[in-house]
Amino acid sequence: MGLTKLAIRIAVPNPKIESFERFLFIGPHPDDLEIGAGATAAKLAEQGKKVCFLICMDGRFGDGASNGVKGADLAALRKEEAKRSAAVLGVDDVRFLNLCDGYGYEQKKLVCEIAKVIGEFQPDIVFGPDPESRSESHADHLNVGCAVRELACFAAYAGIMDKNYGAKAAPVKAVAYYMTARPNAFVKTGKRKAKQFEALECHKSQYPEGSSELDALKLYLNLRSAEYGLKHFCRAAEGFRMYNVTTMHCIPEAGE
Repeated sequence: MGLTKLAIRIAVPNPKIESFERFLFIGPHPDDLEIGAGATAAKLAEQGKKVCFLICMDGRFGDGASNGVKGADLAALRKEEAKRSAAVLGVDDVRFLNLCDGYGYEQKKLVCEIAKVIGEFQPDIVFGPDPESRSESHADHLNVGCAVRELACFAAYAGIMDKNYGAKAAPVKAVAYYMTARPNAFVKTGKRKAKQFEALECHKSQYPEGSSELDALKLYLNLRSAEYGLKHFCRAAEGFRMYNVTTMHCIPEAGE
């Protein structure tokens, strides 16, 4: 580790994720939040924190279309699955932007709608998919990640939020990216992997009984959480790429 990066970590360390009180998890599609941060959300809800799920796209072009459910019917089904899944995790505040799946929206509208929810919910920290993941190719994931990155910086500025997005300012103190290969912040999740998997199983349109895809996903999540847990002397953990209000602006070494 270089001296500059070490100095940054000492001078402006990231607060612990669990030290916040209000958490806004922003997902591109139904089931993304469960995959990227389900165990963490369950732990925070257990602790009595205020947790909100925001799902941006309606998922109408998901795998369920192959089972004969399509378009608006599939979108409606996936919304109900998302609500049931969130309830398993202990999250009862679930919001939907209902934008068309598969980049069927304008990026400006996406950013403005997310901004409005940030202004309404007033989160301390926002979560989104990592927009700098080298392997990510899904436009919805990249667009949501970029929107979260933009708004995490501007959320505290009342003039910018009002003029650019028609939204209220919010005291966002940090941003955390899930589905990342470069985690720098970790939440010890213990036995909550079971809740994460139970929540994923609520998405029957995507993972029907006996789904080999779900089995592979569970294996991946188990291995990743065990690896993170081993590094932090615990049973299991989820990792995030996190920046605070200082390190998310003008300090490139914070992201290396």
